[in-house]
Amino acid sequence: MTQGTPAAPALNPPQEVRRIAARLTAAGFETWCVGGAVRDALLGQAHADWDLATAATPTDVRSLFSRTVPHGIEFGTIGVLDRHGVMHEVTTFRRDVRHDGRHAVVEFGVSLDEDLARRDFTINAIAYSTETGEIRDPFGGQRDLKARVVRAVGEPGARMVEDRLRALRAFRFAGRFEFAIDPPTWSAILDSAPHLSRLSRERVRQEIEKTMDQVRRPSTALLLWRQSGAFESLIPALASVPDVAFVASDYIGAPDLTGRPELAQSRSRNRLATLFLDLPAIRARETLESLRASNKETDWVTHQVDSWHAVGLPLRAAATAGNVTESLLRRVASKAGRTYFSDFMRIANARWSAETNSRTVPGVWRAYRRGTAIAFRDPLSIGDLAVDGSDLMDLGIPPGPAVGTTLRRLLELVIENPELNTRDALLETARGFGQSAS
Repeated sequence: MTQGTPAAPALNPPQEVRRIAARLTAAGFETWCVGGAVRDALLGQAHADWDLATAATPTDVRSLFSRTVPHGIEFGTIGVLDRHGVMHEVTTFRRDVRHDGRHAVVEFGVSLDEDLARRDFTINAIAYSTETGEIRDPFGGQRDLKARVVRAVGEPGARMVEDRLRALRAFRFAGRFEFAIDPPTWSAILDSAPHLSRLSRERVRQEIEKTMDQVRRPSTALLLWRQSGAFESLIPALASVPDVAFVASDYIGAPDLTGRPELAQSRSRNRLATLFLDLPAIRARETLESLRASNKETDWVTHQVDSWHAVGLPLRAAATAGNVTESLLRRVASKAGRTYFSDFMRIANARWSAETNSRTVPGVWRAYRRGTAIAFRDPLSIGDLAVDGSDLMDLGIPPGPAVGTTLRRLLELVIENPELNTRDALLETARGFGQSAS
């Protein structure tokens, strides 16, 4: 048990955080930096969000600062806006007095050590004083950081019963930091697994999303989900997919932490898609809908899974043989869609890389470059054809299904040979369809 130790040089909260802490301290309220920022700083990793724990009540905090947001006020948390409009969470020291495995009723007016005692893992139960430069570490979190261990605070079984989400958080931290889970904590997680279904679907989805966002090799966390029985309890569709489905996510690049949220979102979405490639598209959709994923994300992942089943195998066979033709790339791009094509190729390469334990399958990136050019150059959809339904009806093709069927047949020919995509050539071909049908 370590208390009052000098701060590590890496513990250097932003100046705005120090100003907030100083004002609270000057008003007579003990205040400490807590949570993930302290943990990550001790590991030498960057962390954007520095949270504060204080003896001040929410009312005290709001009276001391002019710009605040009642961000979780029922749990003692107030968002304090600094001079630049950035919000910092300030939470009153608290302890749980009742819990149901999902929510807790908290009590204020307790000490810092009591506040730290309610936290999930020792590596998250470390506090730093900006006033004295000391670290408060009553549960040996620094020791476990050095030993690379995820260990529950206090009695592991009690921690899991208090909040079932802690099992999923353990998987994420173990994967993110490449730590082991200590045996008593793992045993408590196994005992908790049958009860995980009490978690809300939103919280489960958020943990999957955080894993995709934060973990360099998501498979390390996802395999823990399965080994513990968490997938069986929470997402049965993923309980029996092959290991390679999880490993594929490792090949979609590292999480982007450089201030490019659009890149981070794309990577996370691609990683999510790799998990579902072994499922029928309809089951992937049902699973994502059950997790309360957004319509946009559900449609996007389902479309990629559907494209994978339609064109993934022939593309891989051609790429491996070094025989990827332009007509095949047009067929792939047509099925995937222009705006989906480049991500589809990344997802496909990730899966094949996982299967071969190779960063890139020979021929895939050449196909990617050629296909990207083709996707935005050649006709790929009915809307790209040089004729439309009105043109066909002028030929005497009756309105209704016959028009749609003819347009699809014409598109097949144009995908094979884009030079046919002229009005005269397509109308002549359509006449031929009608003559052969008669």
